[in-house]
Amino acid sequence: MAGSVNKVIIVGRIGQDVKLTYMPSGQPVAEFSVATDESYKDRDGNKVDKVEWHRVKAFSKTAEFCGNYLGKGRLVYVEGKLQTRSWEDQQGQKRYVTEINAMTVQGLDSRQGQG
Repeated sequence: MAGSVNKVIIVGRIGQDVKLTYMPSGQPVAEFSVATDESYKDRDGNKVDKVEWHRVKAFSKTAEFCGNYLGKGRLVYVEGKLQTRSWEDQQGQKRYVTEINAMTVQGLDSRQGQG
């Protein structure tokens, strides 16, 4: 389809330390989750806080950066594209996961005090 765009930009906090692994080819892969939040008022005027979790994967040099410099609680900028994978679980059920394939990841806060 000509003229389509698959681009995602999120700014949020990393939920747990980055998991850095290596594919059989030696290419690094980083996996982590990022939480984004929003607040709004419901019909009754009550404040509602909503958190959305995003699964993120990064490869090559971006993955090495994430594994070496980012950790739980860090505020990050992530830019990439959405990808959905599917597989069959042990019971034969088809499962799906949608992830952000990160092309750019930047830490937006100081490393001080971060685990």
